Amino acid sequence: MQDTAPAPGMNVRGQIKWFDPGRGFGFVADDCGGNDILLHVNVLRNFGQGSVADGSRVEAVVVSTPRGRQVAEVRRIDPPAAAGPAPIADLGMLDALQLDRLPLLAARVKWFDKAKGFGFANVFARRGDVFLHIEVLRHCGFAELTPGEAVTLRMIEGPRGMVAAQILPWERAVQPDAPAGYAPPNAIADEPCRRARAAADEAVPAVSSAVGA
Repeated sequence: MQDTAPAPGMNVRGQIKWFDPGRGFGFVADDCGGNDILLHVNVLRNFGQGSVADGSRVEAVVVSTPRGRQVAEVRRIDPPAAAGPAPIADLGMLDALQLDRLPLLAARVKWFDKAKGFGFANVFARRGDVFLHIEVLRHCGFAELTPGEAVTLRMIEGPRGMVAAQILPWERAVQPDAPAGYAPPNAIADEPCRRARAAADEAVPAVSSAVGA
């Protein structure tokens, strides 16, 4: 009997239809149509974040299984298209260029309450808390954060203390040149639907281990 090799993964571009961190999964709508694609939280954690905002653009490696298509690797996430003013008043005078000039700092979430709409993080090797607002979180492509979650952020000093102006996946701490959360949300969608990537992304050290599903 001849062995059958497993089907290789396909590069797929699509949009987060919904993702529920509490249930540990969600679905991606493929730009090319077909059934929705399962996205498990463990796969998302391997990318460096534990949640993703609905409507975010995503590029991923997808495999076919007896239960349907599933994301095997997340390669890029772009936040939903943002329109209108800054997510919070403290950032109203900060433009994209000024934001990019702020240092990118490694931090850990102290606590975050989605119902209240805010929380705090601690930057490594620095004292004091950094305020996290849920609108900034959504603007950067996250749905929520969990205590102890590692992230990277850029911060400014507001009237009541330090405020996170941008929150990015932990992957950015080990790959500073990775696409930022403020990349054009439709950058992925504008590429031909089935065009393969020109070159594989450079491998980066894993920053977290997947927990068995």
